[in-house]
Amino acid sequence: QLGRDSSSALLQHFADPLAAMEADGDKAKKAHKKRQGGLKAKKKQEAKQGKVERHNPKAHTFSGGAKSVAKRVRYSLEKASKKEHAPRVDKNPDVPPPFVVVVQGPPGVGKTTLIHSLVKHYARQKLLNMRGPVTLVSGRARRVTIVECSQDMKTMLDLAKIADLVLLLVDASFGFELETFEFINVLQVHGFPRIIGVLTHLDGFRDNKQLRKVKKTMKHRFWSECFDGAKMFYFSGLQYGRYHRLEVQNLARFIAVQKCPILSWRQSHPYVLGLRWEDHTDPSLPETAPRRLDVYGYVYGGRLREGMQAHLAGE
Repeated sequence: QLGRDSSSALLQHFADPLAAMEADGDKAKKAHKKRQGGLKAKKKQEAKQGKVERHNPKAHTFSGGAKSVAKRVRYSLEKASKKEHAPRVDKNPDVPPPFVVVVQGPPGVGKTTLIHSLVKHYARQKLLNMRGPVTLVSGRARRVTIVECSQDMKTMLDLAKIADLVLLLVDASFGFELETFEFINVLQVHGFPRIIGVLTHLDGFRDNKQLRKVKKTMKHRFWSECFDGAKMFYFSGLQYGRYHRLEVQNLARFIAVQKCPILSWRQSHPYVLGLRWEDHTDPSLPETAPRRLDVYGYVYGGRLREGMQAHLAGE
């Protein structure tokens, strides 16, 4: 019986600790009281009822100021104006034709050197002599055709019509020349494709302060001719007869991500950039007889159907 009494006392001690503490003479601690009101109690009550808390992304952002109001107004106006324009349809096939890059600049500015540097970057091969357009693979589903533009006005007009991207080379030691301004005016007439400026011959400036001043002056002059924020690259000098590897790599990466501009005239008129031609004239005929030439290239723009009349640009 004594053992049963002691065991029952122990059970009572563990079952009611407050009573045990009062029996021992200690002061009883205050019991925990659950919150009946407030934000935390309200959240717990809603969670029990099954209500899901919705996150408001605009709750903790700054929604005032002149810039914010102007941005919202501009966005709403652009959204309304897009509905008024007919959507432009890209008629290029799933495997698009090569991206045409035209390299233009005055004589001696470094056009051929830039093309040799790009070929070395993409193909890991050295281009010995260039006899026309060069087509390279720049990505998994992208090819690039690089064309050098001469100073002939007919060549400028022809290449301005088919160029997807134009690299305008400018000699930093001399400045902008007349050929550059003429070509920019021709581009504006024919839809104005993507344009990137390349500043060369920067190795002639030894003073860093003068170099920064020339870069800033050339950049703002380029912006005034094209548009504010036009991209411009700076090539400092030559290494092994080519431009520096990192500078060419930055330019090549920028070319690789450029999107082809959708121009309405090009989408409605098919055209072909002839990459090579072969003479299939009968060898028994005299040299003065009409020649039969086969021109090879990729079709751009609309569909080229059988029997359509073609216009041969050039001489």
